[in-house]
Amino acid sequence: MSTGGAEDAEDTAADTAPDTGRQAWLRTVAADVARLDRSSSAERAADILRRSITEGALPPGAQLSEVELTEVLEVSRNTLREAFRLLTHEGLLVYKLHRGVFVPELDEHDVIDLYRLRRVLEVDVVRGLAERDPELPSGRLEPLHDDVEAAEAAASADRWPAVGTANMRFHQHLIGLADSARMDAMTGRLLAELRLLFHVIATPRELHEPYIARNRGLFELLEARKYEQAAADLHQYLLDSEQGILAAFRDKGLRGQATT
Repeated sequence: MSTGGAEDAEDTAADTAPDTGRQAWLRTVAADVARLDRSSSAERAADILRRSITEGALPPGAQLSEVELTEVLEVSRNTLREAFRLLTHEGLLVYKLHRGVFVPELDEHDVIDLYRLRRVLEVDVVRGLAERDPELPSGRLEPLHDDVEAAEAAASADRWPAVGTANMRFHQHLIGLADSARMDAMTGRLLAELRLLFHVIATPRELHEPYIARNRGLFELLEARKYEQAAADLHQYLLDSEQGILAAFRDKGLRGQATT
């Protein structure tokens, strides 16, 4: 998975004019393509675009250009359209008649639905570790530790979009502890949709800063094999996160009504 390049694209997009940010994102996509073998298919193109959404480089409402993407992804127009179809089926892109392909804008119902799924998946995975503990490899928590440290380092450097990416990976690796290919595939779509929700918060720092220490706390509970406590803390963590996102959506709605 691309790491540093995606974070640089995020920071550029956050700090510069929209056109400059878009060019930075396209350069990141091109770098991802260079890492793929030359048999890249629609699925691989879709995976790059999905990661762009998950890592915050493609915000809600962004329009995707066939001309730009066929060039940087080094695929045919038919292959790109197939990638678009795959992501549209996942709910990560929408086609608007006579206008083109866009990243969708989600609403409060999506918040409730996605967080319900998060609680089912993540809390169950953590609780289930108690039974599976003897069979788990010794290094099973290393990716989570790396994600926690990456978030803390990015926060110290005031790189808040990168903190968001580290947080996404933390939860991806958390679900990965289940060793389930089906759950991993579901998680890719889930986290991409979550990142779209997170754009409603005014700044990445406001969104992610409260959860840096909570991720550290979850990791330490898992490291200590306190799985029931970790599951309970994670359940409350997700409830708090959901309420924060819902509040932001409602505030945004109130501001819209006040100006009409």
